[in-house]
Amino acid sequence: MSPWRLLLTRPEEDCAALAQTLAVAGVASSCLPLLAIEPVELNAAQVQLLAELQRFGAIIVVSKPAARLLLDALSRSAAQPPVNGWFSVGEATAGVLQGAGLKVTFPTQGDDSEALLALPVLRHAIAVAEPRVLIVRGVGGRELLAERLAEQGASVDYLELYRRCLPEYPPGTLLRRIEAERLNGVVVSSGQGLEHLQQMAAAEWARVARLPLFVPSPRVAEQARAAGAQQVVDCRGASATALLAAVQRSAAPAS
Repeated sequence: MSPWRLLLTRPEEDCAALAQTLAVAGVASSCLPLLAIEPVELNAAQVQLLAELQRFGAIIVVSKPAARLLLDALSRSAAQPPVNGWFSVGEATAGVLQGAGLKVTFPTQGDDSEALLALPVLRHAIAVAEPRVLIVRGVGGRELLAERLAEQGASVDYLELYRRCLPEYPPGTLLRRIEAERLNGVVVSSGQGLEHLQQMAAAEWARVARLPLFVPSPRVAEQARAAGAQQVVDCRGASATALLAAVQRSAAPAS
């Protein structure tokens, strides 16, 4: 049995799946979702984008919620998605799309925009006259993908299908959970997840920041250190496999 006892903060469905995977590996965990996914109603322009999917040389889906909501929207429309030209930031998102018969390319090293942008197949997809790219995401995500693709001559559209919000919890819930279950590490899956962790901690952030913090990428690691986190572990990916590898190579704090 691993000495780690981790606080998981992903959206509820993903949190439960991750907890089960960790349990099989002998790692105890506790779920406190700090990201809730709220679907947004599609407006006329977004419906038109769905109808025009065949016109995009690359369709980039940035998260599992985006993939699920996109497939749901397609099932309720007459739009016929192309089989090819699909990209995702990570393997888990690709798996959702592949389950619907779509062919998806994703980086095998790194689960972030930077790793996706480095893929030769993406550069090839936009190396055409007047390339069009569609980014499927939540409201207000990172702009790096669009900026870099635009620099390469692509016209970029967004299809924003959901909002990420902090679920409501009674004051003090975070620290009470950590202390009651003697948790000795915290896992966040994104920069916004880290922001919500700080928001939940409020005046107790300094105490929470002393715990080892597992993050998915160098970008979020830098954000965490800037916020005062004292021991940041870059998992080099957002998958359960990446987290387990990071846990196994990290020494747990003394009880």
